[in-house]
Amino acid sequence: MPKSHVFVMVTLVTVILPNLSLAVIIGVILAALIFAWGNAKRIRARKSIDEDGVKHYEIYGPLFFGSIMTFNEKFDVLEDPKEVIIDFAESRVVDMSVIEAFNKLAERYSKTGKKVHLKHLSTDFLLLLKKVEEIIDVNVMENPIFSIAVNKVS
Repeated sequence: MPKSHVFVMVTLVTVILPNLSLAVIIGVILAALIFAWGNAKRIRARKSIDEDGVKHYEIYGPLFFGSIMTFNEKFDVLEDPKEVIIDFAESRVVDMSVIEAFNKLAERYSKTGKKVHLKHLSTDFLLLLKKVEEIIDVNVMENPIFSIAVNKVS
C-alpha cells in the first residue's frame, strides 16, 4: 500500500476523528484524490511529423479533470504545422471536462489558421461529442472499424 494512503488512513482514524465511520469516508475520499493526482501526471504524448508535413500527437494515459492541464501543455500551437492529428488509441477520455479542453485547444489552433483532427476516440465519447456539437468545434477523423477474424474449419 502506498505510504501516502497509510498516512492518511492512520492519521484520520487515530488522531483527528473520534468517529470511525466519518474517518473512513474522509479517508476514502482523500485516497481517491491522491490516486487521481497520481494519474494526472501520467499523460504523455509522442510527437512525429509525417512525409506530408502533418504533425501527429499520440496521447498515452487517461484524460480527466485532473490531467487536462498536463494534456494542454503537450501542444506547441505556434510551432506546429497547418495540420495536426491527435491520436487517442492509447488513451481514454474519462469525464466531461475534456470536452472543454478539446474546445479550447481547437480554438487555439483555429486562431493561428491551423486544423486539428481527433483520431481513435472511443464510441462513448463520440456520442458525447455529438450531444454537445453546438459548443465544440473539433474535426474528428473517421475511426477504423475493427472486426474479429474468424477461422472456419471445414
